[in-house]
Amino acid sequence: MAEQKKVLRLKSQAKEIRKEILTMIHAAQSGHPGGSLSAADMMTALYFDELRLNPENPQWEERDRFVLSKGHACPVLYTCLALRGFFPKEELVTLREEGSILQGHPDMKRCPGVDISTGSLGQGLSAAVGMALCAKRDQKSFRVFCMVGDGESNEGQIWEAVEVAAKYNLDNLIILLDRNRLQNDGTCEEIMPNGNLVDKFTAFGCQVWEIDGHDMETILDTLDEIHADHSGKPKCVVAHTVKGKGVFFMENAVEWHGMAPNDDQFARALKDIEEGF
Repeated sequence: MAEQKKVLRLKSQAKEIRKEILTMIHAAQSGHPGGSLSAADMMTALYFDELRLNPENPQWEERDRFVLSKGHACPVLYTCLALRGFFPKEELVTLREEGSILQGHPDMKRCPGVDISTGSLGQGLSAAVGMALCAKRDQKSFRVFCMVGDGESNEGQIWEAVEVAAKYNLDNLIILLDRNRLQNDGTCEEIMPNGNLVDKFTAFGCQVWEIDGHDMETILDTLDEIHADHSGKPKCVVAHTVKGKGVFFMENAVEWHGMAPNDDQFARALKDIEEGF
């Protein structure tokens, strides 16, 4: 069981990350708050506890890799990178500006700490599989984490990538499925039902955990269990989340998939985060 001191530290960090997400999207008047907020707790656990990284040497060969396959949720990734010291925090308010290192989707050629450029949904997991396969063949110990959206899982390429991961026993690959049940145009159920994703990933050859993606203690315990797993299978965490988590008027609201708050909404959102965590 995770230490309570660590849990409280990471919950406080996740609160700060949510504020920064909202601040940068408000400043840009563009971006994707819903899926960034739903991923904030898992991303906090990764970047402030789990991942083996070196901000002073972003290309360190032995680092763990992270792929944000749902690239539109880049505000949460950029915030984690900035607060870990990959680049100055002041850069966050340049989101989506011309010439900024922080474009609307992650760009590995511009932004320190981004391991692969993503954005076209369904493709990031294939890149992560390639990284994990290279690690195996080169006898490297780094792990590859990949965050995938549930709407993104409508893409057939996701399942082709999982098949390859299972065939080559890529137990150094950890898939984090952000199961917030909403996508750009509506609910996942009405657009294209996902079915039982736990059963699907299991049938495709993964070792699967199903968790509350906002329970920090559970997230940490699950990552510990993944460390201890020796099944030889790729890992998948199906994390049930709430789109827009922490901002009451954004929670489970499709319209906040890709809309920036105005001044009044921004003030209300920060108040929700402050009072709700």
